[in-house]
Amino acid sequence: MAKQYSPSAVEKSWYSWWESAGYFGADPASTKPPFVIVLPPPNVTGALHIGHALTVAIEDAMIRWRRMSGYNALWVPGVDHAGIATQVVVEKKLMRERKLTRHDIGRDKFISEVLKWKDQYGGTILGQLRRLGASLDWSRECFTMDDQRSKAVTEAFVRLHKDGLIYRDYRLVNWDCTLLTAISDIEVDHLELKEETMLKVPGYSSPVQFGVLISFAYPLEEGLGEIIVATTRIETMLGDTAIAVHPEDKRYKHLHGKHAIHPFNGRKLKIICDAVLVDPTFGTGAVKITPAHDPNDFEVGKRHNLEFINIFTDDGKINSNGGAQFEGMARFAARVAVIDALKEKGLYKDTKKNEMNLGICSRSNDVVEPMIKPQWFVNCHTMAKAGLDAVRSKKIEIIPQQYEQDWYRWLENIRDWCVSRQLWWGHRVPAWYVTLEDEQLNDLGSNNDRWIVARNECDAMLEAQKKYPGKKFQLNQDPDVLDTWFSSGLFPLTVLGWPDDTADLRAFYPTSVLETGLDILFFWVARMVMMGMQLGGDVPFQKVYLHPMIRDAHGRKMSKSLGNVVDPLEVINGTTLEDLLKRLEEGNLDPNELSVAREGKKKDFPDGIAECGTDALRFALISYTSQSDKINLDIKRVVGYRQWCNKLWNAIRFAMGKLGDHYAPPATIVVSSMPPVCKWILSVLNKAIGKTVTSLEAYKFADATSAIYSWWQYQLCDVFIEAVKPYFFNDSQEFDSARAACRDALWVCLDNGLRLLHPFMPYVTEELWQRLPQPKDSCRKTSIMISEYPSVVKEWADDKLESEFGIILDTVNKLRSLKPPTDTNERRPAFALCRGEDIAATVQCYQSLVVSLSSVSSLKILAESDETPPDCSTAVVNKDLSVYLQLQGALNAEVELEKLRKKRDEIQKLQHALSQKMEASGYREKAPPSVQEEDMRKLTAFFEQLRVIGEAEKKLD
Repeated sequence: MAKQYSPSAVEKSWYSWWESAGYFGADPASTKPPFVIVLPPPNVTGALHIGHALTVAIEDAMIRWRRMSGYNALWVPGVDHAGIATQVVVEKKLMRERKLTRHDIGRDKFISEVLKWKDQYGGTILGQLRRLGASLDWSRECFTMDDQRSKAVTEAFVRLHKDGLIYRDYRLVNWDCTLLTAISDIEVDHLELKEETMLKVPGYSSPVQFGVLISFAYPLEEGLGEIIVATTRIETMLGDTAIAVHPEDKRYKHLHGKHAIHPFNGRKLKIICDAVLVDPTFGTGAVKITPAHDPNDFEVGKRHNLEFINIFTDDGKINSNGGAQFEGMARFAARVAVIDALKEKGLYKDTKKNEMNLGICSRSNDVVEPMIKPQWFVNCHTMAKAGLDAVRSKKIEIIPQQYEQDWYRWLENIRDWCVSRQLWWGHRVPAWYVTLEDEQLNDLGSNNDRWIVARNECDAMLEAQKKYPGKKFQLNQDPDVLDTWFSSGLFPLTVLGWPDDTADLRAFYPTSVLETGLDILFFWVARMVMMGMQLGGDVPFQKVYLHPMIRDAHGRKMSKSLGNVVDPLEVINGTTLEDLLKRLEEGNLDPNELSVAREGKKKDFPDGIAECGTDALRFALISYTSQSDKINLDIKRVVGYRQWCNKLWNAIRFAMGKLGDHYAPPATIVVSSMPPVCKWILSVLNKAIGKTVTSLEAYKFADATSAIYSWWQYQLCDVFIEAVKPYFFNDSQEFDSARAACRDALWVCLDNGLRLLHPFMPYVTEELWQRLPQPKDSCRKTSIMISEYPSVVKEWADDKLESEFGIILDTVNKLRSLKPPTDTNERRPAFALCRGEDIAATVQCYQSLVVSLSSVSSLKILAESDETPPDCSTAVVNKDLSVYLQLQGALNAEVELEKLRKKRDEIQKLQHALSQKMEASGYREKAPPSVQEEDMRKLTAFFEQLRVIGEAEKKLD
């Protein structure tokens, strides 16, 4: 074996061997119980970031554990066509390289450009998944726009329409004036503004004012004076059709049913009463109503049968409904013009700063505009009720349970889902508009009754002929495409072959677990549940595990424009700052974003990123999941786990040397005849196995990694391996039996420990497990990944022995803490004061172990009647046991004193630095439990060392 662990050497060839051996496959005819996970499909033209790596680490740990535990484990890979994200990327590329828009080249050529981009970059993710060790069944790989999935999407749309759950209507949507499409809620970022803020908006040369409330007056009819209203979007007053007041507000009782007059077009605005919308204590208690451009006003408009007037063109300019005075102006230019016009008429009142939430499109950075549009909608109410009932009845379990309340709150208040998008890349809406012979084609879509929903144009033609017998007509397919979430909402069904009755669908639906980020609980998880139950007849999965969201070390959301997005391969392979910056420049950022991103990279990674390997990255990410809903990822922690991999490597190297070339493990282990230290390590291994399995079953992944890490680090490496070394340093025949038992116990620990760790660190465990000797006459599996996962062995449990060892290890730790900081390899005499025969017998039994582990020259057991030895430092182990370490016989007092003082200064600096780290904001959330435990141990040791130095200084003085 190499002297040092090298991730690149270990990880370079195992994956291709696993894949070619067929270890990732699942058989629908298997009699094993199924365990099925569908990989949340990443964007086909994107690259995995560190959040995806967390998903892979958790899901692969689950699937490897279940596979080793005797399940027919299936993990289905897939990628998403990502309609809006992919289209935006290709449009930016066209503009940057050729100064062309998609409209310049036309729909067919644009689709060709997208497909070229997909072919060029679509393989990036697949390579990343393999490097991360994802044991996906690649034979079932799918793409949301491949033939089978496209067929399923059309079928779903047709069935839902036939069931009356899909309809076309004029509704308010999130409209992006740059992309010229409706967008889903998940594509809207909410910017919280505390005061007046000037923001750069695409298409405007000057910053635009937000975060203010503008008050103005509407003149009233019949000489009744004026009524003052306020708004954050003054330009929308051009589409006002009413003014609302609270019915109990005495100030406006005399105006109920009266009208205000629009100052620019003379439109009459009725004064209506609405107790739902209006808060009489806020502002003037009078609210302008723009039903076509505000979600709340839209509902008011429906309640009061108001006129809905759209004042914007698709690209955000004022249309003819806004009046000739403003027509053609961009919406935010019109904002300024309307204020000026109100001032001229003496109707402007004032502008005040105003806290507000501003919707920004995450794809284009444009300000989202609520617009009323004819779109296709899914009626979600009956399906949402089924989703609510599934969680309430525990047919679906949400983990962590705290998110159940979010689930109830969202589904109980669900709105119908707009599924049409004005894009070119995506699944074309399977609907055709019937234009009768004498009608103009430019009326396409104006009559919602003229739409025919069908699987193909031929079926649409037959349906139209039935609906309009004897009439001549023309069919035109809707140019819109479906929301990407529509196809991904069908994913658990379609990856298994739905709508066909396949063996996979019968064997593997419903799936077992859906693991994803908590940010898409509603946008994706809820939609899969609704559509799976409606179309598949059952819930799509039995459990939903929501992992925390990964932020950078400063707690910021990861964003390409901030330069803090981390590619998992950069952590696995390591990279220089120069290469990090070069990759940024090869991306799709505009010059301003690139400048910010470069500075971000320089600040966070001044020395680049050290090579960590896949195993360390996976283990670190999973160990972070104990944190609440956010993970503030520090790459230095990953480096720490890479160093721990070296510890494992050295443990196996030691074992291979001590087992010898001809060692063959016995078929069975007789624990009763083993030395106590061997019995103890098997008993605590048993506990670690039990804790790991129960943690995995409870989806407490960080607890599982903590249990494994603690056993390997603090019990196997720190205690057992150190404790058995004397047996191998002494060739005396009297130790032959003990040596043989130690070899057997060591082999059992390594074999079980590696299998226990394998789901989390697949590469290094396979490499090391393959090097272990095989038992005689055994049929050992060819790979660790298909061998059996460890389970609790009843015969290994020994609570009494563990309790005794707990006392002995506490004794060792106390003696170690008493050693003067100036000691190097010097061994000093130690004493154990035992208050009672039982404790004396325990210490006597393990006397040699204490001497070995605490590096003292001898250990003498004292009774309470014995005289306390002189020149000793002391520590209390428990009420029945104290220990002493003799300090006499040290170096010349003056030299020793000077050394002590220097050592004290060094320790105080270390202690201060560690204290500051532990007291820093967010430490308890950021640091994994194992790190916090180690830090506390270090801090305690520092205090103890300072105390000992203080005592020693007094004596030397």
